[in-house]
Amino acid sequence: MVEKRFSEMSEFELKSEIGSLSEKARKAEQLGMVNEFAVLERKAVIAKAYLLNPEDFLPGEVYELEGDVGVHFVVKYLNGIFAWGNRTGQEDIEEGIPISMLGKKVKDTK
Repeated sequence: MVEKRFSEMSEFELKSEIGSLSEKARKAEQLGMVNEFAVLERKAVIAKAYLLNPEDFLPGEVYELEGDVGVHFVVKYLNGIFAWGNRTGQEDIEEGIPISMLGKKVKDTK
């Protein structure tokens, strides 16, 4: 059976897949399989991004990073479900992160 891409899945299929990935990640963590845990967790984060609307995230805005207390992310541009920009204090390092990693909006830089 050929697996569907996240972009081809319905909302229900995405939520089911996220639940399955989260359960597998929990089991991998319990078994001490650190690399497997990280891969499954990352897949779940990407799947969650497909449940969000990229148009809700605008360039120039600053967001908290989910799971990274006190760290903010400045969005420069979006490409699909990925926000490209930099973490505050690391302006010389551009990175792309799934929009599901963006938390509450902090402020506008405009």
